[in-house]
Amino acid sequence: MQWKGRRESTNVEDRRGVGGKTLVGGGIGGIIIMLLVTLLGGNGGDLLNNITGSGTDTTSSYAPTQQEQEMKDFVSVVLADTEDVWAEVFREKGLTYQNPTLVLYTNSVESACGTAGSSVGPFYCPGDRKLYIDLSFYDELKQKFNAPGDFAMAYVIAHEVGHHVQTLLGTSDKVMPLRQKLSETEFNKYLVRFELQADYLAGVWASHVQGKGVLEEGDLDEALTAASAVGDDTLQKQARGYVVPESFTHGTSEQRKRWFYKGFQTGTIEGGDTFSAKNL
Repeated sequence: MQWKGRRESTNVEDRRGVGGKTLVGGGIGGIIIMLLVTLLGGNGGDLLNNITGSGTDTTSSYAPTQQEQEMKDFVSVVLADTEDVWAEVFREKGLTYQNPTLVLYTNSVESACGTAGSSVGPFYCPGDRKLYIDLSFYDELKQKFNAPGDFAMAYVIAHEVGHHVQTLLGTSDKVMPLRQKLSETEFNKYLVRFELQADYLAGVWASHVQGKGVLEEGDLDEALTAASAVGDDTLQKQARGYVVPESFTHGTSEQRKRWFYKGFQTGTIEGGDTFSAKNL
């Protein structure tokens, strides 16, 4: 992706080195569960309530390396691209897009949805309309999930912005209250469709970015690889050695790739009604 020298968003809040609380308890089992539940789009209020912990406030001096500074510049450009694309899409529909804020943090962070450790992965909190990312996740994406490349990183941000779009359009307010009315298994079916729609919206964004002529050869493949790497079936197979479909919250690797690519092909919001789709 051609990004150097392009506009960077001013809606980036850098909290690196300023921790929320040092989380107590959990252990490796808890970390694995959180990765399965919230990686790449765990919705704020309901999911993060499960990871709010007790502990002590932590603050440390933070001096980013050159590589970390470059990563911050990169995500700022990607966020700026999402602002431009969604402002245009909303304007065409007679709506006004409200930019979210991207919060960079290290180790743990406090949001309107609770306190989260970096083990949960990137997430969006509808309570404060902010995206939260520990940039160390991108090393994990490359090394642990075998999804390298800058556009794999861009896909992660675009997915979380997709949740912001869902919030602005009222989708989140329709889906999340169902948690109180349905069993966990039944609600998970809605949650999968909710997450796949965010993948679709990430694809819509990628389609518009391609139209700007800034994508390079291999970028789309990087995003598709990342979408596949974080499918529920793939993650569960890696963590447990087997899969439990009724516990899926984000969709299979194939589904995540399919809906992202569908969004990329159509480039419009209209084709992303995952809730009415008979075949995900």
